[in-house]
Amino acid sequence: MKQRPAAIPTRLIENERVVVTQWRFPSRAETGWHVHGMDYVVVPQTDGVLLLETKEGDRHARLAVGEPYYRDAGVEHNVVNDNDTEFVFIEIEVR
Repeated sequence: MKQRPAAIPTRLIENERVVVTQWRFPSRAETGWHVHGMDYVVVPQTDGVLLLETKEGDRHARLAVGEPYYRDAGVEHNVVNDNDTEFVFIEIEVR
């Protein structure tokens, strides 16, 4: 299997209450497997489809610009840009 490129995180804010990160995904890029240690909100900056690889199986999520979603801490997955173009979102983690 061909190795995927890495998604590019840029930390925008980090303090005692929140961590805000911009994630840029070149086409087919991935975050790598990780577990979220904090509750978080994702705000898409582009439209597209993400592949979510989980221990329970893979699924696709269609995201739209400006339509946020929330998840509790403890989510474990690998996020993959399943588009032919760059995908960007802002992740806001709450401590």
